[in-house]
Amino acid sequence: MRRFEFAVDRRHAHAVNEVFADLRRLRIVAIAAAVVAATATAYLIWLNHPWSYLLAVAFALGAVTALWVALWAPHRSSIDRLYADGELVPAVVSETYPTGVVLLALVDVSTPEATDPRYALVIRKVRDLPGHQKRAGERVPSVAIRTDRAPRQVGERWQSVSAMPIAWGTRDGRVIERARAAISEVEWRLLTDNLALAAQVRRTSAKRLLLNPQQLPGDLGN
Repeated sequence: MRRFEFAVDRRHAHAVNEVFADLRRLRIVAIAAAVVAATATAYLIWLNHPWSYLLAVAFALGAVTALWVALWAPHRSSIDRLYADGELVPAVVSETYPTGVVLLALVDVSTPEATDPRYALVIRKVRDLPGHQKRAGERVPSVAIRTDRAPRQVGERWQSVSAMPIAWGTRDGRVIERARAAISEVEWRLLTDNLALAAQVRRTSAKRLLLNPQQLPGDLGN
């Protein structure tokens, strides 16, 4: 796994990093859901009807799941941890809008238990991209954020994969340029040559498109 070390500017990251903001909102929603589900569970038990106990079990399971998500979010939301654990991956601007841009990234979606890598194109719409020009083809070095929504990992592919720009963790243009240079030209060219596939990726439910290993260049193929 290719990692990229740099000093994370926490103040900058907390201001612009959309991954951190998403995880923070997820935790708030999960806490609220846990409280509502726990309250509903208590009320249904108080009713003391046979059918209410069945519903109480379902709400109790919902409360436990929501509580797990609330506890999981802070663990995942450490800016330093996200950048330190993430693999350095290439991403390019594929589309631009008045409210932001769409990034097309090349990410290995296989889990550590998998015997071979499995590359996919993934997209992410972002509102702000400091340190970069908002134009199609702009190279945006990023780190891969791979997560599973379940407490236990299932299968040999991550359930959720996205790209987090290095520019969300630093204001230093030299750091961004160093990260850009650490990614091979072959990977950048693969993305640039397939910008048109971004629309196809967007239409998939998982917002990713698995690539045929036999058609990948160089060391990326099996």
